[in-house]
Amino acid sequence: MRCILAIVLMLFFGSHGQAKDFTTHLFAKVGEQELNLDLYRPSGDIKGVIIWVHGGAWRSGTRAKPALKGLIAHGWAIASVDYRLSGVAPFPAQSHDVKTAIRYLRANADKLGIPTIPFVVSGSSAGGHLAAIIGVTNNSKPHEGTVGGNLHQSSSVQAIVDLYGASNLTTILKQSTPHGLSVRQPALDLFIGGQPDDVPETAKLASPVFHIDTNDPPLYLSHGDQDPQMPINQAHELHGVYKTHGLPVHFEVKHGSAHGGPAFNDTAELVRIDAFLVDQLGL
Repeated sequence: MRCILAIVLMLFFGSHGQAKDFTTHLFAKVGEQELNLDLYRPSGDIKGVIIWVHGGAWRSGTRAKPALKGLIAHGWAIASVDYRLSGVAPFPAQSHDVKTAIRYLRANADKLGIPTIPFVVSGSSAGGHLAAIIGVTNNSKPHEGTVGGNLHQSSSVQAIVDLYGASNLTTILKQSTPHGLSVRQPALDLFIGGQPDDVPETAKLASPVFHIDTNDPPLYLSHGDQDPQMPINQAHELHGVYKTHGLPVHFEVKHGSAHGGPAFNDTAELVRIDAFLVDQLGL
């Protein structure tokens, strides 16, 4: 009995005796790899659920410490999710995994104490790219996959928050700095199985700009104009296609900002993101 109690306490408090502010849930298993999510809930009413997708050039990173955690104070639940990294499986595995997490959350919403709508997909860098591709491929079979079950549930999202992510893998190398190329070229080899010119169909499958239509959800874009790693032209392309289709989009250019940093999740930015979502989702 003491042993069981100790295990329960460790799961709740962690190894350092501090109470965790999230619960962890297994949402799928692919082969021997478990895919988990950490669910953070606000103390009061919940406006909706933000699915957070971490960055790391698609090949590294973890779900720990979601950058938009501050939105919990604005009434949003946040589900920070695992996905298979590109060294384990190439695209579209990452899309399949995140969409699986969304279906899991909807299927278990009552048990988890969250609403089933609205869902917002968000991420930074590679996670911003994945958020965009997931957000503009609602009901797309190649991007959906069958991982994890709950296939009767919708994986659709009602908004996207993309922080300095890619949008067009067919143009990204031409826009990149030498530093950007040093990161992007080996990352693309793993992510899409080669350089974009060598695998053009996969590059297009993984590029949000090629999948946008008039049914896509509102988009909040944020990108630094001094980003040496992810060209800001990627955000300009996504913004332009959204405008062409007459879709609601806000592009927040961070003047003087590079690849990430406090400008993307400080108090003022969190207020802007929350206001955009509240306005566009009618909350």
